[in-house]
Amino acid sequence: MGLIKAAVEAAGSTLHDQWKDYIRCEDLGNDILMKKVTTKNGIISKDSAIQVAPGQIAVIFDSGKILDATAEDGIYTFDQSSSPTFFAGQFGDVFKEMWNRFTYGGGVSKEQAVFFINAKEIIDNKFGTPAPVPFQDWSHPIPNQMTGTMTPLRVEVKCFGKYTFTISDPSLFMSKIAGTAEEYRKDDIVEQMRSEVVGAFQNVLNELGNSNHKVPVLELPSATDEIKKTMDEKVFDQPIRDRGISLEGFVVESVTLDDESEQKIDNYELSSNSFMQQGTLVGSYGKAVQDAANNPNGAANGFMGIGMMNMASGGMVGGAAQAAFQNQGVTAQDLANNASGAAAPEQAPAANGDAPATEGGAKFCPECGKETNGAKFCPNCGKQL
Repeated sequence: MGLIKAAVEAAGSTLHDQWKDYIRCEDLGNDILMKKVTTKNGIISKDSAIQVAPGQIAVIFDSGKILDATAEDGIYTFDQSSSPTFFAGQFGDVFKEMWNRFTYGGGVSKEQAVFFINAKEIIDNKFGTPAPVPFQDWSHPIPNQMTGTMTPLRVEVKCFGKYTFTISDPSLFMSKIAGTAEEYRKDDIVEQMRSEVVGAFQNVLNELGNSNHKVPVLELPSATDEIKKTMDEKVFDQPIRDRGISLEGFVVESVTLDDESEQKIDNYELSSNSFMQQGTLVGSYGKAVQDAANNPNGAANGFMGIGMMNMASGGMVGGAAQAAFQNQGVTAQDLANNASGAAAPEQAPAANGDAPATEGGAKFCPECGKETNGAKFCPNCGKQL
């Protein structure tokens, strides 16, 4: 009692009537996972044909026992003289004993039927985390001052997406969940699968958030391949596999942070920007000090402006800059002293106690300091020279 594939020409309309019964199943679509088809009297005669369409698995049942099965599309004849093709050599003596019980044309069994199982990829199955799931976000690391290491920012996320699956083991599928139901639909298991998919996905998130992967939280939708690879390697979907079902595709469509996590990231970004601004101000502060020191005529005014800038920043810039100068062994006061020394031009000693003379021999009025250019009286104040 096994399936024999009919010749191609036997499927034509001319020879179609040669079979007593013609068993087939309409397309199962995306919602029907298994459908039972039998004859009017529940017996598959030796002259019956079974048509298997693409994307279908045909399993021949006799009183609750599998007699044969095929996943190859085509037309088959169920012949009493043939041996089962699917289980040949697998059950040995046990199946030989079963074989001796059934004789077509003589005694008949209680019921015979063909169970058509959907072998296509079942798509458009949605999932979502009912509550926020913890995730270690390495895209916002926090420095640990004690250990000198970085730790990830802990956030809570909600993820939504879709997955696809196939029936990979018809025997497990029927023995674990479908049984010999007249029809078994996706709706009968999708809720249970959704819970198990979410559980598997949470385990994947724990892996992607560790120090080996460091996937940024907002880049999870683009980590589809890594999510599926991690799930397969760690076999997080084992409860689903135990039913003869395999997850094929897994897509995260959106990631949503809870309010507290959004606030954490906002504060993190604000702090980062503040540190960057402090670095810019410190650099500007240092440049201002250097410019003031290099300006012989405006050193006092320059340092006064720096003091005002520091007051405006609450001392933050001055403190940061002072620390920078101290690391170099230089202070702002040193620069100010150097600036004051550079501002006074070198003068020659006064000649005969009168007006000081410069290197060029020019004389200046001792009263007002105006250059006299050799005159007997100061052209500015009239003092006799």
